[in-house]
Amino acid sequence: MVKTDLHTDSLLAHGGGGFDAATGAVVPPIQTATTFVRDENYDLVSGNHLYSRDDNDLFRKTEGLIAHLEGAADSRLFASGMAAIAAIMRTVKPGGTILLQSDIYWGTTLFFRKNCERTNIALIEVDASDLSVLKDTIETAQPNLIFLEVPSNPFLAVVDIAAVAKLAELTGSTVCVDATAATPLIMKPLSKGADLVVHSATKALNGHSDVLGGVVSTASADTEAWQFICAERHDAGAVMGSFETWLLLRGLRTLSLRVERMNANAQALAKHFAAHPKIAEVLYPGLETHKAHELASNQMSGGYGSLMSLIMKGSREDALKVTAALNLFQRATSLGGVESLVEHRETIEGPDSGIPDTLLRLSIGIEHIDDLIGDLEQALNTV
Repeated sequence: MVKTDLHTDSLLAHGGGGFDAATGAVVPPIQTATTFVRDENYDLVSGNHLYSRDDNDLFRKTEGLIAHLEGAADSRLFASGMAAIAAIMRTVKPGGTILLQSDIYWGTTLFFRKNCERTNIALIEVDASDLSVLKDTIETAQPNLIFLEVPSNPFLAVVDIAAVAKLAELTGSTVCVDATAATPLIMKPLSKGADLVVHSATKALNGHSDVLGGVVSTASADTEAWQFICAERHDAGAVMGSFETWLLLRGLRTLSLRVERMNANAQALAKHFAAHPKIAEVLYPGLETHKAHELASNQMSGGYGSLMSLIMKGSREDALKVTAALNLFQRATSLGGVESLVEHRETIEGPDSGIPDTLLRLSIGIEHIDDLIGDLEQALNTV
């Protein structure tokens, strides 16, 4: 049971509901059963337990906690962030229209392109930060779904969610925001008028780089889109395992502490390297020089996230040389973990992604800030 009279930090620390009622254990048990027995009259022994695709107490506990963090009516866990996004995309029927924010995570863009082509769904990609263009596009196309990513990955663009939601009212479009880079502790898209919010729980929600997961939350549990998403999770079976859910819940218990340190580190790192002679630009909404800094400050609270990108001066080879020289930053794909990561994004996504070959994406962890600055400084000195 999620209590509502506690500070978020306390609620998280107790995993959303205190001890296990059956045993008194301070950590919830992992239920590994996939099916549940019936009595002699063929009635379920427990009315809430039929089959583990939906009937999992750890699902319910973790979903309840995340729904509370989001200010949501309901939440559903999925096997991965992309599984969650896939369920959202499938709320649009063949012949419908999706408006997709341009220059977001390449995996999302590629998935939408491939699936829309195959299912006869019109896909329109647009710079969602340009509200005049967005307004004209929404009025003309009347999309069924508007999909945003705030802040965007890897360009750290910030879209005005409330403004987009207001425009969407004109056409009855569903607005979904991927807020993975922000976490619910920094930004709550549902409070800005979004209908759905999605996270790759693999990232900061878990925070330890050892779980694949996704979660979708809704402002209303009565919409057709939400009913479809719930049925899709059950029927298609894209669910998390019990052990993965347990790890996610364990990760959530330290979310507030991790987010606080990661945000402080990211802000300090961005400020330190903003004027570095070997860096052309630091992409981070916490910098006053970021074109959407004021919007980010109004839309986010307690920080600006732990994701940033550096655009290096020089060549692709120079950027790769810097990554090779890093010792504390690990060269790996992902974000939101306790360890800091560096990624030459163009190598991962390929030349078709439109990502500059001098862009380094950084996921800032919980290490001491002096060590992070020192590691990046020495690596920059190699070019």
